[in-house]
Amino acid sequence: MTKFFLALHVLAAIVAVGPVTVAASMFPPALRRAHSAPDDPDSRSTLRTLHRICRVYAAVGLAVPVFGFATASSLGVLGDAWLITSIVLTAGAAAVLALLLLPAQERALSAPPVTGTQPSAPPVTGTQPSAPPVTGTQPSPPPDTSPKTAARLSMLTGIFNLLWATVTVLMIIRPGSTTGA
Repeated sequence: MTKFFLALHVLAAIVAVGPVTVAASMFPPALRRAHSAPDDPDSRSTLRTLHRICRVYAAVGLAVPVFGFATASSLGVLGDAWLITSIVLTAGAAAVLALLLLPAQERALSAPPVTGTQPSAPPVTGTQPSAPPVTGTQPSPPPDTSPKTAARLSMLTGIFNLLWATVTVLMIIRPGSTTGA
């Protein structure tokens, strides 16, 4: 039964975590492209697709710790330090994804496309007095979809990917391994 749980755990990690890491890594460059070409509907569509991949596979990724706990229980290693460290790192990666990365992607998607043109003011004629500037009633600027947002998403994705890479290394070279490697 241990081999069965281990196989399911590894397959779930490959099938679920792999697409999230790739799609999340592709999102910031796609956001930069969408920002530089705001009238291109394909760029917004690409962003929506990448976000959907991240969201769906994050939900599928819940199977990874479930099968991981089943495997660890059958191996009798639930109290080992390397496993506890892996659990903490996995929880950290899940928190980065669920609390920071996905909401940031959602905010970037909900922002209206940024265009390079400013709304033009009506022409001023010489006979009309200029109106004083209106303060406090102007609409707030749209959410930031600038390269700054893409850079923040890149950083969060890097942290997420680094946490998963560390967990993977711990799973391969775990102390007390029965493989002797």
